[in-house]
Order: sequence, then structure tokens, then C-alpha cells
Amino acid sequence: MATTILVGAQWGDEGKGKIIDVLTEQADVVVRYQGGNNAGHTVEVGAEKYVLHLIPSGILYPGKLNVIGNGVVVDPLALLEEIDHLKSRGIAVDGNLLVSNRAHMVLPYHKVLDAIREQSNKIGTTKRGIGPAYSDKVGRTGFRMVDLLSPEKFSAKLRLKVRETNEIARAFDQKPLSFAKINADYLAAGKKLRRYIVDTIKLLNRLERDGRQLLLEGAQGTLLDIDFGTYPFVTSSNTTSGGACTGAGIPPHRIGRVVGVMKAYTTRVGEGPFPTELLDDQGAQIRETGKEFGATTGRPRRCGWFDAIATRYSVTLNGIDELAVTKMDVLDELPKIKVCVAYKLDGKLIDTVPADVDDLSRCKPVYQEFDGWQTSTKLIREFEDLPKRARLYLNKIAQLSGAKIGIVSVGPRREETIFL
Repeated sequence: MATTILVGAQWGDEGKGKIIDVLTEQADVVVRYQGGNNAGHTVEVGAEKYVLHLIPSGILYPGKLNVIGNGVVVDPLALLEEIDHLKSRGIAVDGNLLVSNRAHMVLPYHKVLDAIREQSNKIGTTKRGIGPAYSDKVGRTGFRMVDLLSPEKFSAKLRLKVRETNEIARAFDQKPLSFAKINADYLAAGKKLRRYIVDTIKLLNRLERDGRQLLLEGAQGTLLDIDFGTYPFVTSSNTTSGGACTGAGIPPHRIGRVVGVMKAYTTRVGEGPFPTELLDDQGAQIRETGKEFGATTGRPRRCGWFDAIATRYSVTLNGIDELAVTKMDVLDELPKIKVCVAYKLDGKLIDTVPADVDDLSRCKPVYQEFDGWQTSTKLIREFEDLPKRARLYLNKIAQLSGAKIGIVSVGPRREETIFL
């Protein structure tokens, strides 16, 4: 499989957790390379359902090494909670999980700042402190996991950050934070996490040189990338394939392929432009059939038709070699299905995603309509056995997106997967 990067080709929630899970069988190491516990990857194994926020989806395969890379922002308390939850369900974590000593931390004051900023600048954040943690990283005032291994230095630096945050909190009538509690909680977490914290850069590059198969797992989606997404309605990290190299510490020339995950339609959570959004009963039907509610927040997702313009933009940015199409079965009962093949902006046809979100918000989708197949695909395991109209639809969205299809998912479980 060589070293593989898996990215979301839309606005996140594409079903990356399931695709990572099915690809992990061929991998030796799964690496999460960006984001924080604002992401939620849902995996169903048999009758069991798991929602993972920080730990890579490969943890559900016994004997696979899972790494939280340097590009992730880690809330140590949330990580411990996730570890304990997995252990309580019989999943082996010790020996199968490592955390980069260079990964930055999310602390309680980041969540306070996140909530304050959302009051005046509503972008749809999960208020998990992810943005402020990345801001501290760029501002060179952040904490890294390695800092937990030096308690005195950690405490001295934390005292200053809590004092600074409390001054801001008072100005916004927020309850002040307790330095003593945060200090005690995080130093206790550091003792429990010490066994997991290592130099993952050295380790991953050695494993790669030794011929081990690495699978790099992203969170969110391309259109939420801090540089290339619908700014400012984006996340705070690089969700694209370039972010995988910096977020895991793997050189670009060591990457063998890039897999892009996309739904057979389009969804978005939070604020920001969404040209193909359906605000009618059709959108509600897709939401209910697809169970389109956030794994982390429970928020209902905005639903719309497949946007080939946005997806082709993602294919170009990431160098996607192969597409994994998820939730094909959600469209099974629809008599007609539309695909956006162009935008109309101020009366002119365009075939790219505008940089200005105000322009994108004024874009009107130009649709091509397809006949639905109106029969269940959930039990199908071979591409040739799909209804003819379903195959035509898949081939068309692949052609419009500019990459071949390698996987089609017709349900949330491992076995509900078609490999081409």
C-alpha cells in the first residue's frame, strides 16, 4: 500500500473513520496528523459502534500501531477519557498508541477564549478550544506534550497563562479559572500519559524506511483547510495532504498515494457558504436517511446535492489518486438526483471555487439531473452488481471530480464496502 494519506474531499464528515478502518487491514501504522477532539470519526464493527475523537481509527484493529502526530492539538483530559472508554469496551490501547512529544495541548483557558471569540465572530466553532490552541502554537506561547514531562516548568508557565486569560475573562463577565485545579488535573494527566509520549518523528521515519505501511489519517475536510477552505469559515489547521507531511513528520517524497473521501452528496456543519444546500423537504429527507448529525456535537448537518466543482478543487489541491465514495445507499430511494457541474456568479458561468466567501455565497449551482435507481444497494459487494443507474452516477461524479473511484461504501459497517 506504501505510505497513504487519507483526506476529506468536502467539508468534513465524509465518512473517513469507516474508510480508515477498512484500509487499516493493509496498514501497519495509522497516524492522525491534524485537528483535535473537535473531530469525530464513527466506526461500526459488527453490532458495536465507536466514536473516536483523538485516537486514530486503527485502534480497533488488534496489533496495529496508532500514533497521534505532532500536528494534532491534544486535550490530555479528553485523551485519557477516550483511552479509558476504549479499555472499558475491551480495546487494547497500551502498546498500540503513541503520542508525539511535539503535539501541542488544549487547555481549559483555550475553551474560554473560544467561547468569547464565538460571541463576536460566529463561525460555527465546536468551542473545544482548538482554534485558540493553534493560535498559541503560531504565537509561540503554547504548551506541548513534552512539557507535561517537566512539571515545574509546566506550572510556572501555566500560572502566567491562567492569569492572562482571567483578565480577558473578567472583561467579558466570564468566571475566572482556577490555576490550582488546572495545574493539579494536568500534572496528574501527565503522569498517566507519560508512557505514551515519545519522539514519533524518529519512530515513523524508521518504520517507513523499514518497509512498514503507514496510513495518515486527517480530520475535517479540504474545504475547511485554514489556507484553502472557505475562509474564515474554516478550521485552524491544514486538512489537506500537505498538512499530512508536516503534521506527521513524513517527507513528501515518501508518500505513495492520496485517497480522498467524499459522500455521494454533500454536507456541511456550522456557518459558511454552501452552494448546493437543500433547505426543503429533500434536504431533510437526506439528513434523516443519512443520520446526518455531528458525531462530536450532535448538531444537524446541512445537506445538499453533490458539488463537483468543490470536489474537483479538492482533487487538485491534494493530488488525490483515488476516491472513496461513502453513503451511496442514502440515495437509494430518490427518483431524481442532481449534481452541480458549474456555478453561476453574477450571471457568468464559472468552474472553480472563488477565494472570496461573499462571491461563493452568491454562486448559484448549475445542475445536471440523473434518474435514481430506487433499489437498495446495501447488500451489494461488487461494482458490476450495482444498478446500472447507480454505476452511471458514480462514473459521472468521478469524471467530473477528476479522479478514479477505488472504494464505494453502501453502509456504515466494514463489510458494507465495495472495492474496485
